[in-house]
Amino acid sequence: MSAGPTPKGQQRRAALLDAAERVLTSHGGSELTLRAVAEEAGVRLGHLQYYFPARAALLSALLDRILTTSLERVTGLTDARTNDVGLDDGLDALLDGVLSDHDDPRLVRLFTEAWALAAHDEEAAAAVRAFYDRYVAHVASFVRDHAPEVSAADARDRAEVFVMLMEGSALFRSGITGHRSPTADARLRGAARALLGGGAGT
Repeated sequence: MSAGPTPKGQQRRAALLDAAERVLTSHGGSELTLRAVAEEAGVRLGHLQYYFPARAALLSALLDRILTTSLERVTGLTDARTNDVGLDDGLDALLDGVLSDHDDPRLVRLFTEAWALAAHDEEAAAAVRAFYDRYVAHVASFVRDHAPEVSAADARDRAEVFVMLMEGSALFRSGITGHRSPTADARLRGAARALLGGGAGT
């Protein structure tokens, strides 16, 4: 059995993925080539290829890191058993956390580029689908933890619509395709609360 990467190897791999992330957010998926990433990282192409022999391997690792990090955040926000809070507090924490992500231009660009890559690359699409399947499952679990009377099917339907609403609103609230306003934000939060069983709120 081969040994895993050394701590130094893990650091070098992480630095290369940092460079790939910068290329992706600055120039888009079409410019995410091995040569561009090597130049951004300040290393020889052969050094990059030691860790990522092909673009597909680099793309897979990059998407895995982006999506895993986001999923860990969602898991923390939706884990009602760990947080041990009531529905209203849990909803507020979830909405505050998800909506605050829209204030991070880098994160919004990463997801925008991930969606664009998924439209043209089946491996990327599979990674994105798996992420959203798990995202929806965590939100559905949140709903049922707070409202056990809701059926599993209904909870999943509500979770899917919630995720659609949050992901679509990211484009508007970040300024990519629109702009935010206090009244629209209030309606957005009300709609999200209603989906997750908290009532429309204010």
